[in-house]
Amino acid sequence: MARKTLKRKELRAEAEAAEANTAAGTKKTKAPKKKATKRVKKADKIIRMKLFWGVFNQSLKRVALYEFNQKKQAEKKASDLSASGKSPHFVQKVKDEISEKE
Repeated sequence: MARKTLKRKELRAEAEAAEANTAAGTKKTKAPKKKATKRVKKADKIIRMKLFWGVFNQSLKRVALYEFNQKKQAEKKASDLSASGKSPHFVQKVKDEISEKE
């Protein structure tokens, strides 16, 4: 055990001498603090949505679009396309953006 304490004392003395040399040789200057920049959050753009009836084919491509109060016309269009075409068509609700005119 005596060996370990002797080695530790020698190592500590070397470390203190190295610290004294670096402290005496050069002075450390603190860097000036930068001013904190204020971040301005952009206002979120309000997107308005409207509900429509869409007529779709079997591969989920929209064939026609009707106002929400025209559900009967949309169903009629889907049944006409299903009867005349090869693939079945169906009606589904669709939400689309309303473009505001300024």
